[in-house]
Amino acid sequence: MENNGAIKQIRYAMEKQYLSRYAAKSSETRGRQREEEPCPMRTEYQRDRDRIIYSKAFVRLKNKTQVFFSPEGDHYVTRLTHTLDVSQISRSLARALALNEDLAEAIALGHDLGHTPFGHSGERILDKLCSAGFRHNEQSLRVVDVLEKQGRGLNLTEEVRDGILRHNKRGEEGASTLEGRCVSIADRIAYINHDLNDAIRAGVLKESDVPEDIVAVLGKTSRQRIDTAVTSVWRNSAGKPMVGMEKDVQEASDALRAFMFERVYRTDFALGEERKAERMIGAMYDYFMHDLSQLPPVYAAITEQSGAEQAVCDYISSMTDRYAVYVFKKIFVPRSWTFFDENN
Repeated sequence: MENNGAIKQIRYAMEKQYLSRYAAKSSETRGRQREEEPCPMRTEYQRDRDRIIYSKAFVRLKNKTQVFFSPEGDHYVTRLTHTLDVSQISRSLARALALNEDLAEAIALGHDLGHTPFGHSGERILDKLCSAGFRHNEQSLRVVDVLEKQGRGLNLTEEVRDGILRHNKRGEEGASTLEGRCVSIADRIAYINHDLNDAIRAGVLKESDVPEDIVAVLGKTSRQRIDTAVTSVWRNSAGKPMVGMEKDVQEASDALRAFMFERVYRTDFALGEERKAERMIGAMYDYFMHDLSQLPPVYAAITEQSGAEQAVCDYISSMTDRYAVYVFKKIFVPRSWTFFDENN
């Protein structure tokens, strides 16, 4: 036990010696909502990372849509591969800026745990259906605080919880740690680039469709664009209490994002698919709201604590794409009959 404790102390010492003065040191965490016996080997942020990886919500990400609903090909990005992409870029940014890689990784791995089936379409649909609204970042925090471990939650550190909640915020509303702000930037870098690759793979775009002024700044390939963004953050932020790209790179990245909204995210085809998802999710939402007894027991219990709408949103948002289709069919599609000849 003493040797194990020494491993963690060495880690603490290394952080104080090598990390930036603006980094979140593991030994200085603001702690957890409930006190726990510390691990003799792992830092608190390392424990958070492990808890997220072994959570049920994390496993479900593999069958949740990123952009294209239930894609048939093996190489389209899912919510899980997006999360791993964000984790990798977050660690690269944290390493370049001498920040805490373990904290950045834990936030990145947990940032989308509350995402709905059918990507951001599912989020917009639930936001319209629920009177209190629905935002995936808030649901991600609810997953780690309440829904995992049969209502006990994962009891993560305040720094990881803050980063998960604010990962989609910028400026003053952004995360309180620079590691959390690395995740916010990494999230945008990741989804713009892999969504572009998926759109090209699906035949929605051609590589030559990307405006030349954007290519001139960011690069032609995904690898070049990610390298440009990460290097720009390093040049602009190293040794400073901030995380951000240089102006020209940020403007080009924003222009690429606007291009993706125009040509991929909000096209007639995408909106047509979203209407299908809206009919499906809307029908399930009404069904469960009118008969809460049909909810699985773990979600039925939530109605007593947080109300019916919250319980239904918790259940539907937890679904993978294919499980949502399965539940919809089970509820609304009649089962086939086996006919037989009464004369035989």
